[in-house]
Amino acid sequence: MKTLPKLILLLGSLLLSACSTPKPDNTRPQAWLKPGTLVTLPAPGISPSITEQQLLTAQVKGKTQSLMVLLNADSQKIMLAGLSPLGIRLFRLTYSDEGVKTEQSITLPELPPASQVLADIMLSYWPVSAWQPQLPAGWTLKDSDSRRDLRDDQGELIETIHYLMRNGSRQPVSVQHHRFGYVITIQHLES
Repeated sequence: MKTLPKLILLLGSLLLSACSTPKPDNTRPQAWLKPGTLVTLPAPGISPSITEQQLLTAQVKGKTQSLMVLLNADSQKIMLAGLSPLGIRLFRLTYSDEGVKTEQSITLPELPPASQVLADIMLSYWPVSAWQPQLPAGWTLKDSDSRRDLRDDQGELIETIHYLMRNGSRQPVSVQHHRFGYVITIQHLES
């Protein structure tokens, strides 16, 4: 009978310690770099700020899909809206220090999740220094004048981003994901 109070005391201690254990940061979105490799995205802030209207055309498994993206990113947050080519809002995503808020207006099975679109945008614009601590051990993200390559820990090329200089800034014009088998061309629209 004396073991019952000890058991209650032990369970109480476990419950209290569970309450004090730090919880993982669920405020930062995650995306797949390749099958089986999930990564937490960098913090949302970027400087200088970005305001872009882009037409993304994706080629996947012989099919072509288009998506208009409105991107606003500053030192505090990212706001990303995806629209159909006819201007129908498909999703809106806001990523800040408070976490991610996603509003899915229309679900289309052929579109990737908003967090995956966000990952490609962040891989294209965020500096290598923001990405390197987020990448799995042995992974590299290397820049050259007109290209950025993401490689896994075996040296295999996972993603390639091509750039052009426009109005004095380096802008992404295509994203090729070698493992997922898609190519996204980016047409920058005038604001």
